[in-house]
Amino acid sequence: MADVLSQSQIDALLKSMQSPASAEPAAATAVKDEKTKPTKPETPEIKYSKYDFYSPRKFTKDKMKILTSVFENYARIITSQVNGVFRVMTDITVMEVQERRYYEYVNSLNENDTVTLVDAIIQDFNKNLVPLMMYVSPGLVITLIDHMLGGGEEVVKVKPGYRYSDVETALYRRILSYLIQALKDGFSNYINMEFKAQRIEDNPSMIQDVGLDETVAIIHLNVDVTGLAVERIRICLPGTLLETIFQIIDTRKHIARGYAYEDNKETILDNIRQSQLPVTGQLGTVFLDLNDIYHLKVGDVIDMNKGKDKDVKLYIGKQPWFTGKMGVYKKNVAVRINRRLYEDEEDPENQSGEALQIAGSEQA
Repeated sequence: MADVLSQSQIDALLKSMQSPASAEPAAATAVKDEKTKPTKPETPEIKYSKYDFYSPRKFTKDKMKILTSVFENYARIITSQVNGVFRVMTDITVMEVQERRYYEYVNSLNENDTVTLVDAIIQDFNKNLVPLMMYVSPGLVITLIDHMLGGGEEVVKVKPGYRYSDVETALYRRILSYLIQALKDGFSNYINMEFKAQRIEDNPSMIQDVGLDETVAIIHLNVDVTGLAVERIRICLPGTLLETIFQIIDTRKHIARGYAYEDNKETILDNIRQSQLPVTGQLGTVFLDLNDIYHLKVGDVIDMNKGKDKDVKLYIGKQPWFTGKMGVYKKNVAVRINRRLYEDEEDPENQSGEALQIAGSEQA
């Protein structure tokens, strides 16, 4: 059989495997064979994002985009405020907006970190909302305090877990007031909200307002101080607060969309039809010196620079709308409307010709 090796062939094969000199030609032959084989195109590696089915996402990508837009606007506002008030060059940008569990926010902080709880107040909404949390890194706070007290251009570096003194805590509240008030302007494009500092916590693990497994939105803001140091601002928005905000935004969008596509002309006219507007008739205008006005007496005549048969203007509020003739109607001073100002001459409905009764219409 051709497939069976003889003893001499087996011995030769064993010798070739033991001698390195004979192995080189075999390796060269193997490399040559590999080169002659057709190479397969490399398939690009597909990266998949992890998804935890035990804790599904509560907010869609569109909702997170709204939140990103809010805090990008907020970052621009506080950048200008911090630079103007504290006279320090900073560049504040949004690093990321993530939906996470509350314990992840707490675990990212030290036990001695100071966190401020902020109440969110929505107009025409009486329910109590869970406060949001704001953390500002101590390096940024101490640097701003140093500039408030007349310090130089240096950036103050502090160790993690730095505890504020009583004086620094008082100044810390003032700094946080600027950052908190700017939140209203950040949300102003979507919802009208007020923000007010509730309290300051020296130990984040002691905050019991939010459950550890509750879904929250964590916003990381990067603060570049004079190009020498990078500090952080971390804001935590509880899920219940976000649900309320997004629900109100969606409701207002639906209402606005309904008004945009519905013909509400008659409804609007019905609502404003009973509105009262002042109507005045202007006989003419004249300029007098203060000395002449001082010496005016009963019986003096003022030339109005207009003939007695000339038209007078009728003002609706402060806007001239009609011209007409002065006269008397039922023993009252009246103006008969001749035409509407800025009217289309081809429109016959504008020629009313009605008498409009005016009380106290003579106005110089």
